[in-house]
Amino acid sequence: MGKHYLNPLFAPKSVAVFGASDRPDSVGQIVFQNMLQGGFKGNLYPINAKNKEVQGQRAYATIAEIGQPVELVVIATPPQTVPGIIEECGLHGVKAAVIITAGFGEIGAEGAALERQLLENARRYNIRLIGPNCLGLMRPSIGLNATFNKGAADVGNIALVSQSGALCTAILDWATRNDVGFSSVVSMGSSTDVDFGEILDYLVSDPNTHSILMYIEGIRNARSFMSALRAAARIKPVILVKVGRHPAGSKAAMSHTASLVGADDVFDAAFSRVGVVRVQTVTQLFTAARALSFGFHPVGNRLALVTNGGGPGVMAADRASDLGLVMATLSDKTVEDLNQHLPMNWPHCNPVDIIG
Repeated sequence: MGKHYLNPLFAPKSVAVFGASDRPDSVGQIVFQNMLQGGFKGNLYPINAKNKEVQGQRAYATIAEIGQPVELVVIATPPQTVPGIIEECGLHGVKAAVIITAGFGEIGAEGAALERQLLENARRYNIRLIGPNCLGLMRPSIGLNATFNKGAADVGNIALVSQSGALCTAILDWATRNDVGFSSVVSMGSSTDVDFGEILDYLVSDPNTHSILMYIEGIRNARSFMSALRAAARIKPVILVKVGRHPAGSKAAMSHTASLVGADDVFDAAFSRVGVVRVQTVTQLFTAARALSFGFHPVGNRLALVTNGGGPGVMAADRASDLGLVMATLSDKTVEDLNQHLPMNWPHCNPVDIIG
């Protein structure tokens, strides 16, 4: 795709990992190991002030010591170090950062002050941020696995964008078992800087992305988000889970990522207007991902059902009507074709009962 201002996040030529480590199961160890094992095609630099080597690679005490341009940094160090690291990165000309570290606005006033400081530093040097408090970012086609997920994603054409790192992990585990691949996996975390709208703007023009799955707890910039969502849904299928539908869930979302939630009926109406599909459960999101992975994108509301018994067919038809779907009428040609494969006493209508 052409030059996009988020290319340093999604297509970096060089990556440095702050906090890269040999300490087993530390976040920095997992992130750097993932980058090595993913086969990242650009330059990769571990930054560790205490060690001269990390996982068999030369380590650098500071980013300035690298002496080469770095487009993207991944930060997995204690929260109080992050604003200073962003300052160092700005002086080095870094364009983007993925901040995995937690302990900012989601924990209270002290963390919020740190978050404001790191954002001020980033804006001073025009560094774009994903996170903090996130799982990280994956672009399987270029070997970029800047996450602390224990495992990689297969290459595919579905983009996953989520405020929950744990949900990303669950979906990635399921996807591996079901041969579903991804063009991008973006864990947004607290979305201090880059927001859902900007990610959608990138993905809608990404030729490797054919459809988009989203998990949303709350929106910071509703106008930008809905505008980007409308533009994306016109071109690619967008399926999302929006949680916080009830007061208890809204409170949990606030404590998780410090996100603004809102009246659920307002979100429902807005999603319907822009043409996205809202699902209510992760299981439904899995089902949607599986369907999208086959490249089948329905354009209408007519449905044909194939069942192995009359009862299940009736139940499915009832549910289809509940959802506003229309049971399609089978054409004479379709009935003729099915006659070649089904018992003589099949009902010759929709639902198609294959009779065991």
